[in-house]
Amino acid sequence: MSKLVINNQRLTMEDIVNVARFNFEIELGEDAKKEIHTARAIVDKFVDTGVVSYGITTGFGKFSDVIISKEDANDLQKNLIISHACGVGEPFSEEIVRAMMALRINSLTKGHSGIRLLTVEKLVELLNKNVHPMVPEKGSLGASGDLAPLSHMVLTMLGLGEAFYKGERMDSLEALKLAGIEPLPYLTSKEGLALINGTQAMTAVGVMTIYDATNLSKISDIVGALTMEALTGITCALDPRVHEIRGHSGQIDTAKNLLNLVENSKMTTKQGELRVQDAYALRCMPQIHGATKDALRFIKDKIEIEINAVTDNPLIFPETEEAISAGNFHGQPMALPLDYMGIALAELANVSERRLERLVNPALSNGLPAFLTKHGGVHSGFMIVQYSAASVVSENKVLAHPASVDSIPSSANQEDHVSMGTIAGRKAREIMKNARHVLAMEILGACQAIDLRENRELGKGTKVAYKFIRESVDFIDKDVVMYKNINKCYELISTDELVGLVEDVVGELL
Repeated sequence: MSKLVINNQRLTMEDIVNVARFNFEIELGEDAKKEIHTARAIVDKFVDTGVVSYGITTGFGKFSDVIISKEDANDLQKNLIISHACGVGEPFSEEIVRAMMALRINSLTKGHSGIRLLTVEKLVELLNKNVHPMVPEKGSLGASGDLAPLSHMVLTMLGLGEAFYKGERMDSLEALKLAGIEPLPYLTSKEGLALINGTQAMTAVGVMTIYDATNLSKISDIVGALTMEALTGITCALDPRVHEIRGHSGQIDTAKNLLNLVENSKMTTKQGELRVQDAYALRCMPQIHGATKDALRFIKDKIEIEINAVTDNPLIFPETEEAISAGNFHGQPMALPLDYMGIALAELANVSERRLERLVNPALSNGLPAFLTKHGGVHSGFMIVQYSAASVVSENKVLAHPASVDSIPSSANQEDHVSMGTIAGRKAREIMKNARHVLAMEILGACQAIDLRENRELGKGTKVAYKFIRESVDFIDKDVVMYKNINKCYELISTDELVGLVEDVVGELL
């Protein structure tokens, strides 16, 4: 069984994806266990000596001035979880919940949270035995952490709430029983707060989305290159000298990708052969796709910082025996990049839809039949494919409005500025899926157009992509139930397989 050993090392996006999507198990290393024990000893000392410390010997939020007795500590922590489990809406996917659990485990092993090792190990056991808490998507303000989503995660540890086990939704207690797990009998001082006062819901969504977005960025270059050939595009605008004198790495990399993909193509042209220049949707692909690449690289860097961050409150510093109440739970460092990701991915869909329009519009397609059908009139061909793409692109423009510019005070104005970062992450993921739909429509149209031009030999990379699509989706001679072909193309570009096959031929796409 593949596993991730967490032992105070820096985790990457790929580490979390391996756990979330590819079912790696987690194991705690000895150094991580030592850090947990050391921090816990400080919390126990504070409780035993009656030191006033937020969330340890006091209430929460506006109740931070209410002193809690040692005898009430356990009730305080349990009540925190059950009262804060206020999420609504559809559940997060199992892979996002797994990412959330893995991120929380990693944060708790840093030695600044004051939780018991037993409690961390219970969360690890749930993850490794595939018991996935039912965590509603909505209800987090993204400051004071993702309180509602993470509370739902903790409910299952206690045998409360609901969970998914082997794909079936059920009461948590039943799921634990089927998996052979004993519920955690109680939470003690600081533990409830340590488990829920963090940014792991928004970061989990961010991790899975940036991973898929990085793949989608490469898919965009592959699809754009196929459309360039379908439209007899001019490759002179891809000359590396053009992009080097501007200097943006994403732009330089996109031009290189496109040239590698269409190398040896008999379907592209040079300036002056058929026309002097192409429209922006073809000519400016390096600039448009490249800007998204640069954005995604920035966002990935920020997400990987947050993967390894300690984000609860208060923070325990064993070397000085202090508990400092601060604001690492505030999601703003994630909210802004997640909003940026949504905007960057929306642009991939925007330009893809414009290329699709050029494929289906006889006034713009350089000689292709209207709507990519030989039998126009009786058959509509790709007419409504472009309609659907336009609808999805328009939806993205609504979703791309930043969530992070909003804030609503909460907890009697004690929490008077919040990030809305979890909303930003959910929107970015929806935009990513929409962009994938548009690119699926474009690649379907590009392959159709290439066949209509009698495929005079594609480039070394696009040839592989074309073959990959045609192995599953046939040329459309007469009208068919089109959504099935669109959905099939969506499936084909949703994994790393197409990119892997192309990279085997052209080298790594940047």
